[in-house]
Amino acid sequence: MKKALVFAGMMSLLVGAPGIAAAADMAVKAAPIAPPVAVYNWTGFYIGGFGGYGWGNHDRLNDVGFANSYDSRGPIAGGLAGYNWQIRNFVLGVEGDLAWADIKGDDNFVGGTRDETTLRWVGTIRGRAGIAFNKWLFFATGGWAYGEQRHVNTNLGVGVDAFSSNTSGWTAGAGVEYAFAPNWLGKAEYRYYDFERYSRGGAPLATPNGNIPYSVASQYQTVTVGISYKFGGPVMAKY
Repeated sequence: MKKALVFAGMMSLLVGAPGIAAAADMAVKAAPIAPPVAVYNWTGFYIGGFGGYGWGNHDRLNDVGFANSYDSRGPIAGGLAGYNWQIRNFVLGVEGDLAWADIKGDDNFVGGTRDETTLRWVGTIRGRAGIAFNKWLFFATGGWAYGEQRHVNTNLGVGVDAFSSNTSGWTAGAGVEYAFAPNWLGKAEYRYYDFERYSRGGAPLATPNGNIPYSVASQYQTVTVGISYKFGGPVMAKY
């Protein structure tokens, strides 16, 4: 009887050994490798367009000390081109744009004459720096700005003096960009512009319409949305 029990136990071990070995083998096998995660690459050259709304503030000062301020507002639209370099999550770039504008306002004859200023076009060359979170890019920008401002001074009973002044200055702002397709980018951006003061006339009553010489300093702000096409820079895989 004892011999029969011993024999049965040995047969059970022999029969179960392959299953035990298979289970042990499964336990030591490495976990399967997860598929790569797609991460957007911002490096590359891009071109695009934008449009939006702007508003300005104009400070007028004449040679006898009179000063006043007035506001302006209107649309802006243009084209842009730039290049980005991505280093880990940081993105550095350079961008230029040129825009038509009709940001216009006047002082409604405060001080006896009517002064109207219109920003007609503006161009910039700027640096950009930002942080990328896959398809999202949050950036700051700043650089040189140059534009044409049209000024009209109406001196009642004497005449109208209209002229254009090309002035330079600086611009700075911030925005957010989103890669909604492999080569397409959408953007929303805020920008501030500060232009140098321009002057009219050089001696008392020297303006073409007999007005006291004066100067005007202008600042503008814009909010725009745009779309760009990025060349190259495919999506990269991150494990």
